[in-house]
Order: sequence, then C-alpha cells, then structure tokens
Amino acid sequence: MDLADTPFGITDWSDVTPSVHAGDSGTATWRTRQFGAVRVRMVEYSPGYVADHWCSRGHVLLVLEGTLTTELANGEIVTIKAGGSYQVGNDTQPHRSCTQEGARLFVVD
Repeated sequence: MDLADTPFGITDWSDVTPSVHAGDSGTATWRTRQFGAVRVRMVEYSPGYVADHWCSRGHVLLVLEGTLTTELANGEIVTIKAGGSYQVGNDTQPHRSCTQEGARLFVVD
C-alpha cells in the first residue's frame, strides 16, 4: 500500500454517497474513498448476504459490527467477529464472504 502524496484528511462516512452491490443473496452497501491507488471503504452487508464472486484483490479488513464468515478457495472457512480483522495479499488466496446477521466493515485495498 502506497499513500504517497496523500495529505492529512478527515472522512465523515455519513457524507460519502453509498453504492449498492447485489450478492447471490442480500446486498453490500459501499461508501468509498479513493486515495491514489488505495481504496478505502465502509461496507455494510445486509443480513443473509452471500458474495456473488471469488475475490483475488488484497485487503486489510476490520469487522466493526456483526460476524463475517469468509471462505478461502482452498476450502478453509474463517469466522471473524466485531473487533477482528484479516489481511490477504493480491492474487494470493481467492476468498468470498457471507454473513447471516449482517456486518459492518472497514476495508483498505
């Protein structure tokens, strides 16, 4: 991650326009800021959300609320509760997520 030429700034996430992305079931609502090559998002998954794709992009992800279940392409399944995080590099381990109760995440990629 390279935050070169990014001045100090503050984000009021309630002022960032949301975009809604359908999953296989449920929705993911993203509030996104872009800082050069770095994307920073506040993401809310609706209850019953299931991702509609395998993701190969690297992330640092922090679960702020709820519980997130992430399946890796190798079959491993991990569950992360509020306060937990994961990190994965670009093109290292394809993954997809779901949540039964809904979840709110902070994601940097």
